[in-house]
Amino acid sequence: MDDLTPRQIVEKLDQYVIGQHKAKRAVAVALRNRARRLKLPEDIRDEIAPKNILMIGPTGVGKTEIARRLAKLCNAPFLKVEATKYTEVGYVGRDVESMIRDLMAVGYNDVKSEMQDSMREKCGPKVEEKLLDLLLPGSGKKPAKGSSVLGSIFGNKNSNATENSSAPAAASEQDKVLVPAEEKASDSTSATREKFRQMLREGKLEDREVEIEISRKAPTISGMEIIAGGNMEDLENGIQNLTAMFGGGRSHRRTVTVNEARRILTEEVLDGMVDHDKIADIAKNRVEQSGIIFIDEIDKIAVKGEHGGQDVSREGVQRDILPIVEGSNVNTKWGVVDTTHILFIAAGAFSVAAPSDLIPELQGRFPLRVELESLNKDDFKRILTEPKNSLTFQYTALLSTEGVTIKFTDDAIERMSVLGEEVNSKSENIGARRLHTIMEKVLDEISFSADEHKGETISIDASYVDEKLKDISQNQDLSRYIL
Repeated sequence: MDDLTPRQIVEKLDQYVIGQHKAKRAVAVALRNRARRLKLPEDIRDEIAPKNILMIGPTGVGKTEIARRLAKLCNAPFLKVEATKYTEVGYVGRDVESMIRDLMAVGYNDVKSEMQDSMREKCGPKVEEKLLDLLLPGSGKKPAKGSSVLGSIFGNKNSNATENSSAPAAASEQDKVLVPAEEKASDSTSATREKFRQMLREGKLEDREVEIEISRKAPTISGMEIIAGGNMEDLENGIQNLTAMFGGGRSHRRTVTVNEARRILTEEVLDGMVDHDKIADIAKNRVEQSGIIFIDEIDKIAVKGEHGGQDVSREGVQRDILPIVEGSNVNTKWGVVDTTHILFIAAGAFSVAAPSDLIPELQGRFPLRVELESLNKDDFKRILTEPKNSLTFQYTALLSTEGVTIKFTDDAIERMSVLGEEVNSKSENIGARRLHTIMEKVLDEISFSADEHKGETISIDASYVDEKLKDISQNQDLSRYIL
């Protein structure tokens, strides 16, 4: 992210998300500020808190898509969570601190993958030797030349001079018989091993099956991690990890191809080469300084007015999220993580509740409010054609695997866009997700009988769209349920 300016971040997001320039701009500035803060002196750096963002807009307008594409753009640890999966402490469900533990796991795996990628070339010779050991058991062991003879020569230091004088002669006679035989066997085995090595490098043995022993390492967990789990799911995981730890790492044998064995052995060798403590330290620092958590459906935990019952738990979730967003220390199995400088991006439709229904303290921790606009027919038209992996491109690619060529005319794109806007205005507004339903209905017959149209080119125009959707679009009651 150090090389990307806010303008460049917006341009990259434009390749996948149509419109919503305000939201893209706010996200781009927030990301750039993370990079700027890290370049400041340490005393000033600690004082600058991230400006968390609250995205407000109806479903299907691109809130989650912006977050998903953002995750692929930045090299920072990123986690998307649903606010509805968390419950207040004391209720059955996940506690909010688990999102930090999940983010730390993401950061740890990212750093581990980076380290392993940098060492992948170095582990090649080791993996090759292990594969040859599997293909030629015992060929990697070099026999000790004349070990029994040498033992008889040098092993008895207390023998008399007569025995010592006769020993070399006896050894010499025995060497003439044993050593050449050993060398001959060794040379033959070595030649066979080198021949297999060449075949292995040329890819001629990829489908040959070998038997490999796969070991499961006992997990390394801390006592604080078990105590930190505040719900049944985390407690069950902790108990399972304890059982595995005391039971030790179990291993079992599998018959796999050489290609699969190479992958397994590579992961095994790389895991032994990396420094896990160093990985944890780097990941912890990366999570604390540049971690990003996207909290979706935050409006579902907002309490409208004063109600009892389950709303008490919703407000309790807000109170539990508050210290995480403000900055607190959370115990994980890789150490204590400080959440002060983690960037939080929250999003919700707020169709029933309003942002003001959140508790005031939580509202204050999301100072940047961005409202996303509803999509119209022009937006739908662009969504169907402009993005890198547009809907029309996806369906064309899918049917091309059956030998069917699909071509969408401009009037077909226009007609589907108009229908999408009409149905959204007359029934529930689900944004761009409406286009998925329309496309499926339009291409339903072709998708079902694609094997019968192999080699054909089918043109989808406005009349074809109307023919497939005329009954549904004319019957408003039916369109509410089908489209």
